[in-house]
Amino acid sequence: MNSKPKIPKPKSEAEELLALHLRMLHLPPPVREHKFHKTRRWRFDFAWPELKLACEVEGLTAGQGGRHQRIAGFNADLEKYEAAMLDGWIVYRASQTMVKSGRAASVCEAMLTKLETQE
Repeated sequence: MNSKPKIPKPKSEAEELLALHLRMLHLPPPVREHKFHKTRRWRFDFAWPELKLACEVEGLTAGQGGRHQRIAGFNADLEKYEAAMLDGWIVYRASQTMVKSGRAASVCEAMLTKLETQE
């Protein structure tokens, strides 16, 4: 049986910018598209699995009508975050505006520092 190779989803501009900001801060590199659930296909945009810290760059934008703006997509995201929380994950949700301003990277840095000192 011939199966088509899986083409990876392109990263968003905001995700790539956050990755750059994290590198500029010399933070421990996150795992990109980390699959955190044993049976579901859920992934985090950025994750530090050893600390159970994740960052999700939310795609909500005015007027584009993406998956996150539909009730079913929003509810699916809530289910994902609920499952992550029940498994002990801290999930930081950042908007594209937060990424562009550098705020998201600063929050990731603060959370990493806090969690690393608790070990």
